Amino acid sequence: MNIQTLVRMANQIGCFFEPMPDRQQALEDIAQHVRKFWEPRMRRQMLEYLDQQKGDGLTHIVRLALTQHRSLLE
Repeated sequence: MNIQTLVRMANQIGCFFEPMPDRQQALEDIAQHVRKFWEPRMRRQMLEYLDQQKGDGLTHIVRLALTQHRSLLE
């Protein structure tokens, strides 16, 4: 899948969870959503992008969620 599509999708997920009052819960919920609804190759592609491009284009909350909860996505 095109990485820019994945970035856009991840940012939409982040936009949904960002207003949550509990920031740590929001970060975990973003990662859980990606784990639950994205197939493994999509998650691998996003993690590779995060490693290689430092998550360029991802919102701050999404970058944090993927980094802090990486073990859920591997």
